[in-house]
Amino acid sequence: MRPPAGREGGRRRRRRAAGAMAESNADWMGTLPAALRSYPLSNLAIPGSHDSFSYWVDEKSPVGPDQATAIKRLARISLVKKIMKKWSVTQNLTFKEQLEGGIRYFDLRVSSKPGETGQEIYFIHGLFGIKVWDGLKEINTFLEQHPKEVVFLDFNHFYAMDDSHHFFLINRIRSVFGSKLCSVECVEYVTLQYMWEKKHQVLIFYHYPIYKEYSFLWPGNKMPAPWANTTNVHKLLQFLETTLEERSRYGTFHVSQAILTPRVKTIARHLIRGLKNTLVHRYCCLMIKGKIVVNFYSKTSKESSNSMEWASSFVSSDSWHRSRLNLPMILNWVKAQKPGVMGVNIITSDFVELVDFAATVIALNDLLLEEDESATKS
Repeated sequence: MRPPAGREGGRRRRRRAAGAMAESNADWMGTLPAALRSYPLSNLAIPGSHDSFSYWVDEKSPVGPDQATAIKRLARISLVKKIMKKWSVTQNLTFKEQLEGGIRYFDLRVSSKPGETGQEIYFIHGLFGIKVWDGLKEINTFLEQHPKEVVFLDFNHFYAMDDSHHFFLINRIRSVFGSKLCSVECVEYVTLQYMWEKKHQVLIFYHYPIYKEYSFLWPGNKMPAPWANTTNVHKLLQFLETTLEERSRYGTFHVSQAILTPRVKTIARHLIRGLKNTLVHRYCCLMIKGKIVVNFYSKTSKESSNSMEWASSFVSSDSWHRSRLNLPMILNWVKAQKPGVMGVNIITSDFVELVDFAATVIALNDLLLEEDESATKS
């Protein structure tokens, strides 16, 4: 469900991006080779989104309880909320569009709304998003149409919620998904084949002690998601490597958060540009003698990839506009990974449609087949 917000031109751009992303990824789990269906899901490469719900936030709502008191005071000025929106939005696509594009892990932060009667719960990232109930129904509709696809819903931040709010939310989860919910099990038992036989499609991770009272709520420690908390892409990539080396061999899933996080000074320096244009960068430029000769991400993904390969030899030269390298550097790191017991599992990104992120992550699973073939031959 998309709330009635945004201009028609923006909607058209999002639809084009979602269409390009979804060409062959809507049923990728169901079409994996038979040999991979018996692999634990913790050993497969699975694309996810960061702050998955943030494609729409409400400038007219109160500032969320996840923000400092000083920000809440400043937000009384209408312009402040407009700026907050630019830094709160980390996705362009709705849940449905992300699912059709291959995203299977969703990073969810939720809150009650101060001053509102009842126990309604909303998604939140600085500003309030859509109702959680609406998002869950949208996800369930996709699952009804794609019975072999499996999703991970990671409820990892809760704000302004007491136990009664949690009971309300959990009952909503159970109401919408019903028998699709997968009960807690040994992580290594959970394969696609297992999920299909049980007719399960949803794993819920709940980072709050009340999970113990429900068989279908997986504890948050089964879904560790180390956070680099940096604006520096080199530090991010080093962090991702280190945390992969340290990941548990058995008993948990693992999230590699391939995201850059703005500092207060980053936001102050680039107030009106927003997260996407400051840290993610929709396009990259190669400049020679002050002239732009390659404008990467305004092209198709294939052309962008070719341009990146052609331009990589210039990285060490003064011609390279280095500050624009973040996104292709992160994608190149993803391409170099391998899934498996000590490899990547779930990889998350901001603005998942800007490059072939989902398709790149999904393609890593082919390496498991090559490994099996090599083992058979030897």
